[in-house]
Amino acid sequence: MTRIDDTFARLKAEGKKAFVTYVMAGDPDEARALEIVKGLPAAGVDVIELGLPFTDPMADGETIQLAGQRALAAGMTLEKFLQFVRDFRAEDNTTPIVMMGYYNPIYSRGVDKFLAEAKEAGIDGMIIVDLPPEEDDELCIPAQAAGLNFIRLATPTTDAKRLPKVLQNTSGFVYYVSITGITGAAEASAADVAPEVARIKESTDLPVIVGFGVKTPETAEAVAGVADGTVVGSAIVSKIANGESTADVLAFVKSLADGAHRA
Repeated sequence: MTRIDDTFARLKAEGKKAFVTYVMAGDPDEARALEIVKGLPAAGVDVIELGLPFTDPMADGETIQLAGQRALAAGMTLEKFLQFVRDFRAEDNTTPIVMMGYYNPIYSRGVDKFLAEAKEAGIDGMIIVDLPPEEDDELCIPAQAAGLNFIRLATPTTDAKRLPKVLQNTSGFVYYVSITGITGAAEASAADVAPEVARIKESTDLPVIVGFGVKTPETAEAVAGVADGTVVGSAIVSKIANGESTADVLAFVKSLADGAHRA
């Protein structure tokens, strides 16, 4: 059982939906990012997705691409990312952290070395968006053997033939991408999401969390109402990009969390 498994078991027992946030590690700089991330649990965040900046972020829209560029310009590296997690864990040993990123930095470091370091630092799971199920031997299966959840994305184009392959080695939760496109694009629609979530849940006992296109407390509530929870990323990253204070960013996060938790 990982912190992710424990958190979803607790939420289920409490009859609550999960609220998940995405923040880019090192954006706009290491100290500010850590201050924000440390404040997320008190703002109502159940699971933290922490982005590892990468030079070719093909699944991300402009908002998160620019966040990655700011983080890289400020000196964020995989080594510093791991230390960032350790610094968070020094004060919080409960809130799950999911690393979200791309395979190249992990491959360059060496899979076995990275997994040992990730586990030691306090990472609980990974979403690696450019590794399809056909490449599970590369990272997914070794990660699960190391005690880390490997979370897979399902999308509106994941049909009945493809879905079993996507779910085969997935653990922790399933991340349902509510729109066809990149992060930060169109607004998610609970009416569109509901039948897709139901379809996925027919094939898995894992929680289904919906992200992409959730930007307001109202949408967070509506989307969480038809799933096991929701993810907000670009809307929060935009606040950071605009130079809003940590207190204002966290107040916005709390409004989103309150929305999701009302569902």
